[in-house]
Amino acid sequence: MNQNLFFDIVTEMESLKKEGRFQDTHQFIQHGQISVYTHCRNVAYVSCRLAEKYHINVDQKSLIRGALLHDYFLYDWHEKRKGHCLHGFFHPGTALRNAQEDFELSNIEKNIIVRHMFPLTIIPPMCREAWLVCLADKLCALGETLSGITLLRRWRLLSGQF
Repeated sequence: MNQNLFFDIVTEMESLKKEGRFQDTHQFIQHGQISVYTHCRNVAYVSCRLAEKYHINVDQKSLIRGALLHDYFLYDWHEKRKGHCLHGFFHPGTALRNAQEDFELSNIEKNIIVRHMFPLTIIPPMCREAWLVCLADKLCALGETLSGITLLRRWRLLSGQF
């Protein structure tokens, strides 16, 4: 399954690059030094692995596409002066609008994109796939953020800055 899963994710990523602006997610940083592109790939993989591990019946194609597009907001959210102060609350709607401009989405994919920030955004996911992406997103964000902190600590120790 892992090799097939890898192939399925990469195939979908290639399709999204051809049809829309998915390639642009390379240029935006999500957590630490991790790009939005890499973060979304990680979330797709972890979501599918969670479904597999816990024997959760899902629409795998929609799960992968929704996970890959969940942060399809296409801007640098670190630039607070450009109105991104409340990014956590508003980017799911922006990601959904952008995805709908570029792709035909299933209801599952729409729900994944717009509900992945629960409980920050108060309306919970409505399907298994969206719950999995919601959880995987938090797991990946934590890992990506902590790996950046660990690297920062190592750098400070090596450079003599405590």
